[in-house]
Amino acid sequence: MMYMKRTLLSILLSIALVSCGGSKKATQSVSSVENTQYTAPKKNSKISSSESSKSELIYLSEIKESEENSLRFNIINNARQYEGTPYKYGGTTEKGMDCSGLVYTSFLEEGISIPRVSRHIAEEGKRIKTDEAIPGDLLFFITGRRSKQINHVGIVVDVLPGQILFIHSSTSQGVIVSSLNEGYWNNAFKEARRIM
Repeated sequence: MMYMKRTLLSILLSIALVSCGGSKKATQSVSSVENTQYTAPKKNSKISSSESSKSELIYLSEIKESEENSLRFNIINNARQYEGTPYKYGGTTEKGMDCSGLVYTSFLEEGISIPRVSRHIAEEGKRIKTDEAIPGDLLFFITGRRSKQINHVGIVVDVLPGQILFIHSSTSQGVIVSSLNEGYWNNAFKEARRIM
């Protein structure tokens, strides 16, 4: 990530130097120009944000996407560190945790605060189709015969052809990775959501 920031800074400084002193001084911060397109300057020409060919465009939004992927990766790694942890209702530590405790803790370790209860987490972000799921998305389930509301959640760790793997805390096995193709989880599946 530091390398990308240095590269971006180098590119922006190069553009500023090539354009010489005849242009206005740039004072925008990176966050205010995340989706702005910049054109690499051509020899002996002024910089223009409107004239360019696609091969010369630098998208700052791609850098933001890369940072989001890094965040997703970190959240998954946080959850994977608890693999093998026993199930404990209301737990959020390596001594024991429930499904929403795993998700809550994994996000919180990256500075993202989400609700603690799975049905409340299911109100966050946006609903997506399962074929749109990517690692870091959340899967929600309704388990138990009498339950009519979401009561289980897991984090997508991998998407393979025809299969989604997710990490969660199972009452019988603790923190494990399961497949959405498994009969029990496929039948209990309710929806997928993207928080970030």
